[in-house]
Amino acid sequence: MAATVMEIYGSKVFNEHEMRERLPSSTYKSLKATIEQGQPLDREVANVVASVMKRWAIEKGATHYTHWFQPLTGITSEKHDGFVSPQPDGTAIMEFSGKELIKGEPDASSFPSGGLRATCEARGYTAWDPTSYAFVKDDVLCIPTAFCSYTGEALDKKTPLLRSMKILSDQTCRVLKLFGKDINHVSTTVGPEQEYFLVRKEDYDKRLDLVLTGRTLFGSAPSKGQELEEHYFGVIRPVVSDFMKELDEELWKLGIPAKTKHNEVAPAQHELAPIYDTTNVAIDHNLLTMEMMKKIANRHGLVCLQHEKPFEGVNGSGKHNNWSFCTRDENLLDPGDTPMENLQFMVILSAVIKAVDEYADLLRTAVATPGNDHRLGANEAPPAIISIFVGEELEAVIDAICSDSPYAGPVKMKMDLGVDVLPKISKDTTDRNRTSPFAFTGNKFEFRMPGSAQNLSDTNFILNTAVAKELKSFADEISQEADFECAAAAWVKKTLTEHRRVIFNGNGYSEAWEQEAARRGLPNRKCTPDAMVALKEDKNIALMEQFGVLSKTEMLSRYEVEMEHYAKILNIEARTMLKIAHKQLIPAITTYMGDVANTAAAKAAVSESLSTRAEEKLLAALSGYADEMSDAVDALKAVADKTDAMEDKTAKAHAYHDEVIPAMDALRAAADAAEEICGEDYWPLPCYSRMLFYTE
Repeated sequence: MAATVMEIYGSKVFNEHEMRERLPSSTYKSLKATIEQGQPLDREVANVVASVMKRWAIEKGATHYTHWFQPLTGITSEKHDGFVSPQPDGTAIMEFSGKELIKGEPDASSFPSGGLRATCEARGYTAWDPTSYAFVKDDVLCIPTAFCSYTGEALDKKTPLLRSMKILSDQTCRVLKLFGKDINHVSTTVGPEQEYFLVRKEDYDKRLDLVLTGRTLFGSAPSKGQELEEHYFGVIRPVVSDFMKELDEELWKLGIPAKTKHNEVAPAQHELAPIYDTTNVAIDHNLLTMEMMKKIANRHGLVCLQHEKPFEGVNGSGKHNNWSFCTRDENLLDPGDTPMENLQFMVILSAVIKAVDEYADLLRTAVATPGNDHRLGANEAPPAIISIFVGEELEAVIDAICSDSPYAGPVKMKMDLGVDVLPKISKDTTDRNRTSPFAFTGNKFEFRMPGSAQNLSDTNFILNTAVAKELKSFADEISQEADFECAAAAWVKKTLTEHRRVIFNGNGYSEAWEQEAARRGLPNRKCTPDAMVALKEDKNIALMEQFGVLSKTEMLSRYEVEMEHYAKILNIEARTMLKIAHKQLIPAITTYMGDVANTAAAKAAVSESLSTRAEEKLLAALSGYADEMSDAVDALKAVADKTDAMEDKTAKAHAYHDEVIPAMDALRAAADAAEEICGEDYWPLPCYSRMLFYTE
């Protein structure tokens, strides 16, 4: 198998190995300079690359090419163009030029733009991102690209990400030069852990709520959920194992370093984690992974659910963003053996802490979605309050710095496991904290708030830009100081003292922490409409404009897009609930009640001595729930119609949260209660027990 993996890994990717083997030496060197140093790409070089890339893709079976991009929907988009070019003599040749490689033109008015593009202003451009390798998928050469408007505004997720990566690299290089290191490029890296559910397709097809919204809008709690804690890291179902094996192979062909796979906490929930990679590449890979999961699941009679909360009452799914930045030889978030004596690390750490504290509200926008609102704050995910876990050792370092007191670091101890045959292993100097939104895990930060369905570009461009600002502040302030080390140490102390309020190593689920966070002045924006206002705040717009990552117009457009998206999702969910209740659930209850009534009547006809008390109790309960559902349907329709008619996007989003969601909850409560006592053969929706605990 090892030989097979080695043979297939990257086989569908026009990677550095293929470029080095196939491109002329001068072309390869010029392209490498573009990729590594950001030098402009010469048109002649592009023509050669395009010609060679086309031949390679055709060898892999490709007949078309596409500019593969990430509009503000958060997912990927592609328009396929054929290589074929008809000739006057009735024959055809296969053509692909440097111009076609570098630039494409999709319809910009058909994607969300928050007012940046009108229907009459359709022109938009895709531009090749040469730092992310092209690949072949479904016989199509896919070229990763950025997407911008005719007037230059970013219409996608990738453009601000690429800008932020350069900004962070530039500012970090300035700081490293102050430490005597001549570095010309710093890379940000991400390792996204992807959680997801797998259910049987036959069950999925019977649930309009799953088909249209990705989550179950109705469903009473199963008799057994995740309380036995037996699914996490448990034996993988055979059908799921077969799916995972095929998924690994397809991902490896695309050069995606899928590494870890296992059962997650909730029944039918699983996780895949890759090896970290350069941020834009890692995010491209994650989006491809999500696409391949859905496609391959179908081949195994399964459906992959990537919604943050597909089932009420069991854990939802997240996507942990493991973030770091490094030079070619050094991870800048590695504290070494003695962090107290590692001034460079302490400067970097202080800048990250300050960035997260000052821009927590902006980071919160990156993880605010209708789906993630159901997940954040439950005992399965971090709370909506952003805080930083640094662990006992680093907290002791920070305490010592801020208080000018001596530091005595913990001694590395060996853990004796009590069995002679087992080796003694080193004990980490700190535990892990799974309730922390932003946790230091040894040589990286794990941002645990993103939801499973999200594009991680927003998270990372905000984080990159905020950290770049703080590093710039350090370099500007310290570069002229005569005693650099003394000045740097003073900056670290001042920064940590002013921003240590964001550090919290305790239980993020406790009510006491929510109260303490309020006392510290940390923002707690629990829902998407409340969180998104940060996109309009002056300090956040100033941050993005200072570094040219997003303009004020682009920031405000994203606010419009997200508020409109929130309202649309809630409207779809409300309408879906109404349709299921009207056309499936209430008729099912009525039919069952009719059969129960007929049974009671038949018993009474046989003999007056036969009791019909059970039927009467059941009929009374079902009749009550049916009435509740009917009233709840009327109330939901009225409030949904009223809210949908609102013109102001902000007011509409808040109305969906404040008025429509409670009406949806009332309808669900009545329906779930009815499901508990309705005959199983009558209830039209596959129940939670069936969906979560399939056995094959």
